Amino acid sequence: MTKPLLLLWTDGAAPYAAAIEAAGLAGRLRVETVPRAETPTDAQLAEAEALLSWGPPAGMLARMPKLRFVQALTAGVEHWLSRPDLKPDLALSCARGTHRVQMPENILGALFHIAKPYAAIAGDNAEKRWTRRVSSTLAGKTLGILGLGAIGVELARKAEALEMHVIGTRRGSGDLPHVDRVYRPEATDEVLAASDFVVLLLPATPETENFIDAARLAHMKKTAWLLNFGRGALIKDADLVAALRAGTIAGAVLDVFRTEPLPAEHPFWAEEKIMVLPHIGGLHPERDSMVAGLLVENLHRFVEGAPLTQLVDREAGY
Repeated sequence: MTKPLLLLWTDGAAPYAAAIEAAGLAGRLRVETVPRAETPTDAQLAEAEALLSWGPPAGMLARMPKLRFVQALTAGVEHWLSRPDLKPDLALSCARGTHRVQMPENILGALFHIAKPYAAIAGDNAEKRWTRRVSSTLAGKTLGILGLGAIGVELARKAEALEMHVIGTRRGSGDLPHVDRVYRPEATDEVLAASDFVVLLLPATPETENFIDAARLAHMKKTAWLLNFGRGALIKDADLVAALRAGTIAGAVLDVFRTEPLPAEHPFWAEEKIMVLPHIGGLHPERDSMVAGLLVENLHRFVEGAPLTQLVDREAGY
């Protein structure tokens, strides 16, 4: 019986190949690697039954008649779900959960950047200037998390240790550990009004497009900060710029954008109340090894005919 072909269509495929070998799967699969800038051969496209990829060019999936399983390398999969050649019966697994540690740490780094004057002090150091500065505290402040998934709950755990009050929204019902109060998405405005810092961790779906607009920004405190580590389309860009210029909110830290890299002419660059981050939220020095662990778990399930993990709910959009 011919072993199923797995295509590792990505740069730096070594951690994935090594994980497959270590898991004892090499004897049950044919594994072939293709650099991201290259196109698989016609034979590879015709025979591949499993695929690891950032996302092939438009129409490519239609040339893969045997493809049954795709492992995406990202947690956000809107670029997959928008494809007309994504077959309804194709199992799509995302990299949900691989950002659980790094993302909350980077969000906390942004919170400390807002509250503590280290960036200004670094400027003072460059000028050999001694300037006494007073930092704000995070303790006692309210952190509102829109999208209490795995990353949001881990962020809540760490924020609770800093003596912050944590509230947030989620679709599911019931309480969550380390969260003082969980709201339904319909009560988002209540979370915005009560929060000193609002963190966006929502997925990109038709319902969340332009989720943060002028009306929602008007519910926030004038002293509040908006932090977007979810998806760029969550914010209506022009409304955020207008709110900052009007003093509706105090500032924003943005890690994700509608177009990346952020174009040089984009107004975000000119706003001193906005810190533009180059999409660092989920990056980790061992990120490929983390995703490789997820791939291996799914490949075990794939060859055994068992249900895959981290499957994307196409109706929900994540």
